[in-house]
Parts: sequence; structure tokens; C-alpha cells
Amino acid sequence: MYYGLYQNIRDCAWKCLLDFEIDSLPVDVLKITRATGIRVIKNSAVNDLLPGERGKAYFNGVRWFIIYDDTQPIEFSRFTIAHELGHIFLGHALTHAQYANVQSFGTKPKAEDQADKFALRLLCPACVLNTLDIYDDEDIARRCKIPLSQAKKRAKRMKELRERNKFFTDPMEQKVFDNFKAYIDAELSKEHKK
Repeated sequence: MYYGLYQNIRDCAWKCLLDFEIDSLPVDVLKITRATGIRVIKNSAVNDLLPGERGKAYFNGVRWFIIYDDTQPIEFSRFTIAHELGHIFLGHALTHAQYANVQSFGTKPKAEDQADKFALRLLCPACVLNTLDIYDDEDIARRCKIPLSQAKKRAKRMKELRERNKFFTDPMEQKVFDNFKAYIDAELSKEHKK
């Protein structure tokens, strides 16, 4: 389950999409947690998050757990769970409250930034967005069911990728695309019928 051996965050997210046979948007993060045995718990059931924490992941010696703030809108909950998956799959050393309330830092700790990038790449695969011509932040937020603030980051990155024509430069990206092919075809067919 540790994907930190992959060269970068992008490859780690692609590997996750492939391993768990993710084939449509919005990405089903709970399919991933179920397949890996990671238990997802609403904070309202355990009241374990500190003020300012949206979620956390921890290992009890036997099993991984993700606790998330279920008072947040679903888009934030989905992103939080994907972010915590990023910590787990990237192999970050996690201790209770290590990064609690990161808004108080001048800059985000490296592990938090990496987990955010993983979550964006997992929830918003660039090859899928590009093929469906989804570049606008509001469209990304709606299709991928993520917070608009995160969709703006993904839209900015999509613009960079388009300007540099950086799609399908890696065989793993083609495999991700192939997994999404039936979904993409169905979505394009819906658009043509409008």
C-alpha cells in the first residue's frame, strides 16, 4: 500500500487510480479505502479532531484510520479523505496532531503540500479533464466534486499542461486514460446530443 517509491506524486496518484480500477468522475475515494481496509470515520462519531483540523490519518499498529470533519460540505470531505490517502500512500510519518491547524504556519509543511497535490491528481486526472475539455475551475469543481479553492489550483495546472502539451508523455498516463475510456466516451456522447 506504500506508494512512496514512485518517482513523484503524479505517478503515485496514477498508480492508485490503476490499482483500484477507478474509471469515472467523481473518483470514488471510499472504493479505495474499502479496498485497502482503511477505516473512514466521521469526526461526529468520535470527536477526535483538534480545532482547525479537517482530518487526520493514523495507524494503530494493525489498521489505518482516516477521521474527517463531517460538518464540512461533501466536496471538502472528499478532498480531505483523498488528502489523508496521500499521506498514507506517500509514506509520510504521521503523528497525532503533527500538522494540526496548518493555517497557523507561515508556509504549509512539505508533507501537507504533497498530500494536497496527491489529492488533486487523484480526484482530477489531467488526461481525463483534458479529453473532456474541462479546464474552467467551476467545471472542475462540479465534475470532480472538490472545493472551488482546490479546483482553481487544478485549473491553473491544467493551463500549464495545455500550454506545454504535456499529456500522454508517460505510458502509465495512457493506462489511466484507458481505464476511463468508457466513461469519457459516454460523457462525450452526452455532449454531442445536446
